Amino acid sequence: MTIYNNACTLGKLSAKDVNLFYGSFQALRKVTLEIPKCSITAIIGPSGCGKSSFLRLFNRMNDLIGNVRVEGTLQLDGKTIYDRFVDIVDLRKKVGMVFQKPNPFPMSIFDNIAFGPRQHGTNNRGKLEDIAEKSLRQAALWDEVKDKLGQSALALSGGQQQRLCIARVLAVEPEVILMDEPCSALDPVATLKIEDLMRKLAKEYTIVIVTHNMQQAARVSDMAAFFMMEEDRAGLLVEYGSTSQIFTNPKDKRTEDYITGRFG
Repeated sequence: MTIYNNACTLGKLSAKDVNLFYGSFQALRKVTLEIPKCSITAIIGPSGCGKSSFLRLFNRMNDLIGNVRVEGTLQLDGKTIYDRFVDIVDLRKKVGMVFQKPNPFPMSIFDNIAFGPRQHGTNNRGKLEDIAEKSLRQAALWDEVKDKLGQSALALSGGQQQRLCIARVLAVEPEVILMDEPCSALDPVATLKIEDLMRKLAKEYTIVIVTHNMQQAARVSDMAAFFMMEEDRAGLLVEYGSTSQIFTNPKDKRTEDYITGRFG
């Protein structure tokens, strides 16, 4: 489990009384929590309870879906994410996302890493090479690909592709990394590599991960949030606390029932 950096004990992300609607359907109801800096927070719960929808609120990915409405307050470093003056491109630079299935671009390994910095105005070849090496080292992939940066990223294994996608996020120097079930498509060996990588990255970055794997949540996270559905299928935050407390001494019986496999 990650050891907190003394300089990283304040809240990074926060949600207060957040409701999310897709048209007339309410996907989340009255969610309130604060996510600390330089930590790993796991979002757990049964399928359909709004975990991924909640995750996507923090970089406004839900904006890409039609007829979405968000109520309540979401903040990054105390600043409202859904203010109409927010630069969404800048927000998504600060809050990067890694998806469930590795999604490298159909281009070279190098161009995958350089894509983001180029979009933000960096075109100097030497600078891009430095960014690529730094990002790939951070993602524990440099030693495996340093001699084939010009080869297609699609030729990498699934686990390597996912680490490349993490490196691609790191290349634009984010502050937060959102991970939506990043290991669900990977074998156990690749999964452990990603988990080890997450623990190392949490020394510098705030990480929020959605996972169905209870063992993974227990292994890697500092904080855990348990969501479930109400009768009308709206997602509800049942309990939030340190991972050790949630897994060994949950306050809500519904949390205990889910963790012990009695439902979900």
